[in-house]
Amino acid sequence: MRNPHELTGWPCHRNTLEGVDSLGAGFRAGPGVSVFRTGNVHPGAGIFIGEDVMLFDHVRLLLGDADTRLTIGNRVVINVGAYVSGEGGLQIGDDVLIGPHAKLLSAGHEIHEGHLEVSRNPIIGMPIRVGAGAWIGAGAIVMPGVTIGEGAVVGAGSVVTRDVPARMVVAGNPARVLHARGRQAPLLQRWSRLVKRMLAALGVR
Repeated sequence: MRNPHELTGWPCHRNTLEGVDSLGAGFRAGPGVSVFRTGNVHPGAGIFIGEDVMLFDHVRLLLGDADTRLTIGNRVVINVGAYVSGEGGLQIGDDVLIGPHAKLLSAGHEIHEGHLEVSRNPIIGMPIRVGAGAWIGAGAIVMPGVTIGEGAVVGAGSVVTRDVPARMVVAGNPARVLHARGRQAPLLQRWSRLVKRMLAALGVR
């Protein structure tokens, strides 16, 4: 009989995941989750996953260089088809949400020096850090070397090329700060002020 979680598409409890160096309790993974890594890993390097982490279908974790770490904190949820590269080093804090088909790219090929054929040039890694409680929306791309602050929100489809301050909402290509969390967006703020002025003019308190 099939596991009821498989029938609903909900990730199932797993005690192991091949290619992971440390796996916390309460781990869940959907079908097609994969880990790709190359070379001999140096002491202290590798892939480390915290407690109560959930990886949905076809999430891919990648660790290329032997001296880098891919660390996923506690209670992290990574949704369907996300691509998570630790080639240049990647640290994901606790309680982070990563949307469907998002990509965290911590490395890329050299393009300014070397061969005309980019595929022949060396891979350059720059670590990505995602602060606790952040949310990376569906289809967003986080480029090498970016730090996303605690509680920040990255809009769906955004391309993040620079650091995102804590508790800020960013969107676009390239991603730009829209407003802080916990406050209304500027358009809504203007509309709210206009409504208040209209009500005041009518004598409504």
